[in-house]
Amino acid sequence: MSKTEDNLKTAFAGESQANQKYNAFAKKAERDGFKNIARLFSAAAQAEKIHAEGHLSAMDGIGSTEENLNTAIAGETYEYTEMYPPMLEAANAENHKAKRMFGYALKAEEVHAKLYKMALEAVVSGRDLGEVEIYICPVCGNIELGKPTVDCPICGTKAVKYLVA
Repeated sequence: MSKTEDNLKTAFAGESQANQKYNAFAKKAERDGFKNIARLFSAAAQAEKIHAEGHLSAMDGIGSTEENLNTAIAGETYEYTEMYPPMLEAANAENHKAKRMFGYALKAEEVHAKLYKMALEAVVSGRDLGEVEIYICPVCGNIELGKPTVDCPICGTKAVKYLVA
């Protein structure tokens, strides 16, 4: 792998993390009553997203929708089968507060992989997913197709708290 390819991977990871971090900082500034600082963090987050997407494109990391779904399935499957289990085990052993989100993420990633597989089946058949609203649990990241009628099966968040994607 060339030095530039290594640099692109590092830059993509850094810009992606900065985007997420600045979005979280914006939410905190908003809650603290600093509306304009929140807007500054949000603007910087969007700038970092532009950088990340440019780096991903330069790595030829965006393929056809079918290729992208296969990539997403592989990533989500890796997370719930290999990445999160030892992380959760270590957090449990240390009684670290990370165990809560590691546990939620492990279960939610499995749902994500299942939904991506369903989407892949649709694409291979030459169709899109049916018209349905997509909802996200704001606590654990569980995704539901259609308006949830029961509380989140992963974290127990009330169905009415789900966010429309």
